[in-house]
Amino acid sequence: MILSNTAIHEALESGRLIIDPRPEPLTPGAEEDCPYQTSAVDLRLGTEVSWFKEGRAFAMDLRHGGFIGTFSDNSETTEITEDRPFVLQPRRLVLAQTMEQIGLPLCDDQCLAARVEGRSSFARCGLLVHFTAPTIHAGFAGHITLEMMNWGPYAINLYPGMSICQLIVERVEGTPLSNESQFQDQTTPGGDA
Repeated sequence: MILSNTAIHEALESGRLIIDPRPEPLTPGAEEDCPYQTSAVDLRLGTEVSWFKEGRAFAMDLRHGGFIGTFSDNSETTEITEDRPFVLQPRRLVLAQTMEQIGLPLCDDQCLAARVEGRSSFARCGLLVHFTAPTIHAGFAGHITLEMMNWGPYAINLYPGMSICQLIVERVEGTPLSNESQFQDQTTPGGDA
C-alpha cells in the first residue's frame, strides 16, 4: 500500500521513516516549493557527481558483486555548486546521491520500504533518474545513489539542491528478518561507506 502525503508525514513523526534533513511540514495552502506530492515526497540532488573514466577498455564481471571496488578504481568525481553545475551530456551515465539521508528502520509492526522514481518533467527532457533499481528495502539507512542518464538531445545542467526525484513510501507486510545491504550507510555516489 502506497502512503499518502499525510501518512508520510505521520511516518516521519513516529520515526518509522527518517529523512534528514527533514522536509518542510505539510501545510495546506503552501503548494509552492512544497516537497510533498499527493503520494510522494521530493528528494534533492546532493553535491557530488561521479562517472566512469573515459578511454578505459575493460569488461566488468558482475556475477559476484564487487561493484564498489571496480567503480572507485575506474571513476572520477566532482563537487557541484550553484556556480558550477555538472553538465550532463547526451548519452552519458553518472552516479549522484540525494542530499537527504533516508532511514527505514525495521520494526515489529508497520515496517516501511520505498521506491525512488524520477520526475516526469525531467523525463520529458530525456533525463532518466534512478532508472533500474528503484527499491529501497526496509532496514536501509543512508543516502540514495541515483543512476542518471541523459537520453535527450541537449546537455542538462545538474545543480545541488534541485528536486531530482520522488520517494514513494510503501507499507511492508510482515516483519523482515535482516537489513543487510551492499550499500548500507553509503556516503559516496559509488557506494563507499
